[in-house]
Amino acid sequence: MANQDAIKGLKTGEDGVIRCWWCGDDDEYMRYHDEEWGKIVTDDFTLFEKICLEGFQSGLSWLTILRKRDNFRAAFDQFDYNKVALYDEKMIERLLQNEGIIRHRGKIEATVNNAQRAIEMAEEFGSLSEYFWRYKPDGHKLPSRSKDIPGKTEDSVRMSKDLKKRGWKFVGPTTAYAFMQSMGIVNDHIEGCHAA
Repeated sequence: MANQDAIKGLKTGEDGVIRCWWCGDDDEYMRYHDEEWGKIVTDDFTLFEKICLEGFQSGLSWLTILRKRDNFRAAFDQFDYNKVALYDEKMIERLLQNEGIIRHRGKIEATVNNAQRAIEMAEEFGSLSEYFWRYKPDGHKLPSRSKDIPGKTEDSVRMSKDLKKRGWKFVGPTTAYAFMQSMGIVNDHIEGCHAA
């Protein structure tokens, strides 16, 4: 059975719980998998935080971002996009000196830009949630194996293109799909995972 689970992409932790393989044995990663990843999120500030952090994650591991998430929240006013949208060059320079976050000028500037775009989007659609949840695919099924999980989909490509058209940055189709997975817009827990 354990070998079959490994082939599917499942892993039994020391606590006896069957999880998706990607969270490994790290306690923080397992907690994130169990309590957050794939759970339905409709709160606008949480959605904004996650799409920004997915942008910061580009080229890095999610665990790196997860371990710095509290620092990011403190640095970016809990991802209140109404506040982040007002950041000026002085604030960007201060963020570039913050060792608790990823100090990448392009990603920091993109977060400020995206906060401004988020305000526009919330005004147009009533909320960010209303916008993002339009991309929930019909008939999405749990993957039966890890290799059935795509890196991007037609829906994430559409979301990415539309966000870019609206002026968002660091929102490629792979980033968009990771965002969709983490916010529960799609459920990509593998069949047999306790959180599925």
